[in-house]
Amino acid sequence: GIILVAINPYKELPIYGDAIIHAYSGQNMGDMDPHIFAVAEEAYKQMARNNKNQSIIVSGESGAGKTVSARYTMRYFATVSKSSSKARVEDKVLASNPITEAVGNAKTTRNDNSSRFGKYTEISFDQSYQIIGANMRTYLLEKSRVVFQVENERNYHIFYQLCASAMQPEYEHLKLGKSQENNLL
Repeated sequence: GIILVAINPYKELPIYGDAIIHAYSGQNMGDMDPHIFAVAEEAYKQMARNNKNQSIIVSGESGAGKTVSARYTMRYFATVSKSSSKARVEDKVLASNPITEAVGNAKTTRNDNSSRFGKYTEISFDQSYQIIGANMRTYLLEKSRVVFQVENERNYHIFYQLCASAMQPEYEHLKLGKSQENNLL
């Protein structure tokens, strides 16, 4: 299959706007510079041409920009499919990110907000290849982190957030204390 190596520049670049999406739309792979939109276009064309499901695997180390690349891909599909729900599908799929990250992200020695889970997002299209919905599944990969952390690493963020909220009336029944008291550090 096609492989694209993308580098997270850690800043906004003007190469992901609607004009660039339209420039890649309908193009053949290799006609333009390598880009996440070229990969998305090829998958979209293959789906429409062969009426078969397609997969795009976004992989990389912590902080590599996987979530951002997935978002650009979804935005590409929403734009080229002329989906009436362009922003809604992308926003709905990504709206779960803060919750998923609180439960599945932790401080590691390399990154203070490292994803310790995998994510599978399935985007559904109708017969005219417009987006009609999406389904996201997350897989917690580091269950051992709940009971043990390497030196200078932390447990999942959610535990610290709960402990920080221990004095809120709605959490009193949980009998939470400070993170130090609950052996989270």
